[in-house]
Amino acid sequence: MVEHDGNDGEGTQAVEAGQTTATGRNSGGVAGPEHGGIFGPDGGGRRPSPPGERERQGGTRHGERDFFGTHLRGGPKGAINDNPRVPPRLTLVNLFVPRAAHAALGSTRIRLDLAYDGTDFTGWARQPGFRSVQADIENGLAGILQSFPPHPTLIVAGRTDAGVHARGQVAHFDLTAEQAHSLVRIQRGTGNRPPVDLGTAILRRLGGILVTKPDIVLRRATVVPGGFDARFSAMWRRYEYRIADPLALRDPQQRLRTTWHPFKLDLPAMQAAAATLVGLHDFAAYCKPRPGATTIRTVQDFRWHRDDDGLLIASIRADAFCHSMVRAMVGACVAVGEGRLDGSTLATLHFDNHRISEFKVMQAHGLTLIDVGYPDDAALAQRAIDTRNRRSLPVVVAE
Repeated sequence: MVEHDGNDGEGTQAVEAGQTTATGRNSGGVAGPEHGGIFGPDGGGRRPSPPGERERQGGTRHGERDFFGTHLRGGPKGAINDNPRVPPRLTLVNLFVPRAAHAALGSTRIRLDLAYDGTDFTGWARQPGFRSVQADIENGLAGILQSFPPHPTLIVAGRTDAGVHARGQVAHFDLTAEQAHSLVRIQRGTGNRPPVDLGTAILRRLGGILVTKPDIVLRRATVVPGGFDARFSAMWRRYEYRIADPLALRDPQQRLRTTWHPFKLDLPAMQAAAATLVGLHDFAAYCKPRPGATTIRTVQDFRWHRDDDGLLIASIRADAFCHSMVRAMVGACVAVGEGRLDGSTLATLHFDNHRISEFKVMQAHGLTLIDVGYPDDAALAQRAIDTRNRRSLPVVVAE
């Protein structure tokens, strides 16, 4: 299991002119005239414009647009300041505040809410030579941050399998201060367009790249506390599985997210069977085994109903799911609905320590991740710690 480093980007300190960061790069502060300034013989920067020249060029008197437009990347071109009223020892933190309130020193964590049609993806996770949701979004981030490596990596709430859809997927990534500032700076040639917050800037620019990929929709991008972890801070995930048996209306427009089943299914029997799987159990019988991974999960809710078109819809919510667990649980209930499996046995099957063959794992395209739940901001970090602890079943003492 690979854990995220959890860097929360807090503890920001003011970096004054002439200081050097831990990376050895100049912080981008404005050196005073006594050091030659950024326009001195060793500065390598542009010389200040004569009085009145900035106004004739359409800029501000002290070059604000130039400063926030192009050169905040460290080194001697970190700023252009020909305003004698600006103190020579102005701090970098103060320079960031007017235009990029969220771009603090260190990292800024971004929560991304999104939806996608999983039909043409090999799943969420990046795989060489195949199309994945993670790769498409990370490539988009690399595009808008082309000049500011290293490019972000996404951590996701639920790594959906090939063909599985998502309506309420959640991911997070971290931006350096330099990357964050580059996204909210005023672009040359944009006139007096009002500045936007970092989340809106990400949504607009990343969405602009992904517009050619209509099977991915970005819903929100928000700055979140450093303790937020899309994967480990989640309290629950909720999935739905859609089945059209002969009693349901089979809509060809919904065929890519609905499984068509040839036999009539007994809804009350499936409801009763699903109820036996609620609680803390070892779901090894319903999971594809992975070395070193636990199969203990808490299913918080599992129920079936028919909608107005007669579709059978399973709603399953749990603290987490192991590989193919949802589709296997649905398959077990379908076997019960067909009359091939006794519903009362599902309560014992999940105590087996291996995958069983009494039922089939359902097709992927009928499954959709609906939403993910998180605690309040104050509890995010602790929840992530608790989730990383290996789960175990309570010990039953024989009397």
